Amino acid sequence: MGVAVPFPTELPPGYEWLDDEPAFDPAAHLQLEAPSDIVMLADLGYEADEIATKATPVAASSPFRVLSDEGAAVMLDRARRLREFIVPGGVRIENIVRGGCYRSKWLRDLCLSPDVTAHLEAIYGIEIAPHPMPVHLGHMNFEPSKIDNAIDKWHHDTLPLDFVMTVTDPAMVDGGRFEYFLGTKQEAAELAANDQTPPPERTVAPDFDGPGYAIALHGDMVVHRAGPLFSLNERISMVNGYVALDTSVDEQSRSGDLINVDDPNVLFTEWAKMAAWRSHSRLGTLIDQLPFTDDKDAVITELQAAIADTQQAITDMQAGEHDLAHYGG
Repeated sequence: MGVAVPFPTELPPGYEWLDDEPAFDPAAHLQLEAPSDIVMLADLGYEADEIATKATPVAASSPFRVLSDEGAAVMLDRARRLREFIVPGGVRIENIVRGGCYRSKWLRDLCLSPDVTAHLEAIYGIEIAPHPMPVHLGHMNFEPSKIDNAIDKWHHDTLPLDFVMTVTDPAMVDGGRFEYFLGTKQEAAELAANDQTPPPERTVAPDFDGPGYAIALHGDMVVHRAGPLFSLNERISMVNGYVALDTSVDEQSRSGDLINVDDPNVLFTEWAKMAAWRSHSRLGTLIDQLPFTDDKDAVITELQAAIADTQQAITDMQAGEHDLAHYGG
């Protein structure tokens, strides 16, 4: 367990801390329990050669407890306090809060918690760190304004790894179930191309025992959604992002999708730091391990691979806005 990019010591322009915040207390607010089941990427139909380049072979866990009753109550209160900062989530989702960890110290400390990170490491089976882009820490989804608006369409995430936590009590929500597809992204794309979505017989809707329970997800690889509500009521979930500390694996992000969603005062700097971290790590590996050789092309290939994430970030930033990708529904 480690740190990819340290959380900023100064707030971005336009952000300030909520007042009268409780201190995050792991002893009082956490109740970490292990999931009973783990689904692997191979179970979804991914091939071994594709899995080998990804952060982890794990696809998803069964729901497990993260927060105590006291912690769940604080989490709900923080979410309600942050509701005033809702922004449109683009074509995929109506109401989201991003950058909440620049407003709530309690939320920040939960999302950066070494205890929670270590717990997720045990589930994923790899060394991880909280996502180096804090916009991906403590992301919140809220119910739509109209019953015929989706909470969130079928999609795969814009980040590699995350957990999805129930903030409101699922027993008090009419619909809005979290679901994931027992298939690959390629299969979901084929369905979408034919104006179809994952069929019910190939979806899983896990049972969450209460608020403060979560499911660990290989977000970039598992197609999932927040199902429709049957009546309008408060429905809040929280997503916290992680990355593999092994930068030799694929980067597995679609940060370009965030250009028309996230605050530009925050997004581009965070994005650049993440790309720089990955390139810095890969360049360090090259320094340590590149053997003597007269093969100029092989050396060039190694250098290009080391800085590929930085070059891709520049290309995507220059390309500008585009909508969040999704598979309908």
